[in-house]
Amino acid sequence: MKHRVFLAFGIIVLVSAFPLLAQMPKGWMVHGDHSTNAADPDAPGDAKFMVMGTGFHIVSPQAGVYWTPADTATGNFALKGTFKLIKTTGFNEYYGLVFGGSDLQGAQQTYLYFMITDDGTWMVKRRTGGSTDAIMDKTPNAAIKKPDSSGTCANALEVRVTGNKVDFLINGITVHSMPKTGELAKTDGIYGIRLNHHLEVMVDGFGVSKL
Repeated sequence: MKHRVFLAFGIIVLVSAFPLLAQMPKGWMVHGDHSTNAADPDAPGDAKFMVMGTGFHIVSPQAGVYWTPADTATGNFALKGTFKLIKTTGFNEYYGLVFGGSDLQGAQQTYLYFMITDDGTWMVKRRTGGSTDAIMDKTPNAAIKKPDSSGTCANALEVRVTGNKVDFLINGITVHSMPKTGELAKTDGIYGIRLNHHLEVMVDGFGVSKL
């Protein structure tokens, strides 16, 4: 993965794989993943990530992970974020929370991610370098709010790590609990946001609290 580094107003911004024309919030970085599937290509245009109100507004024609290197969670913690879908092209693209990350800007990136999509399903995956493994494949749950007639919806996602287990919550409802073993053994690390391509999303209430 090629990266380009720009220095603007004394702030280093890493741009990975695609440019961000809108100004990035201070300290934030992005690792982009271009689609290599001709049947599911990226949308045209540039990704944008900007502060709006108390949260963030993200336009993601290409998939990407957004984070700040200082944002790490260890031990027992709750990672939360409310995702409001503004626009989608109807391809059921997933979006949600990243945790347990390391080397996110490099070719050997690793992270866990908990995501939902338009059709009312959620999933948990692990990325290692250029490959991904499904820890929980897409699963329907009534806790997920689907897009209304205007194409929008808002869902509060939470990953709760306590002791030897990891709970996954949607709108305050635990949709699954798993032992903190195997691919879920490493939950310490960088946390952030992931959006697949063809999406426009608002994210509010994003952050970590200790448990």
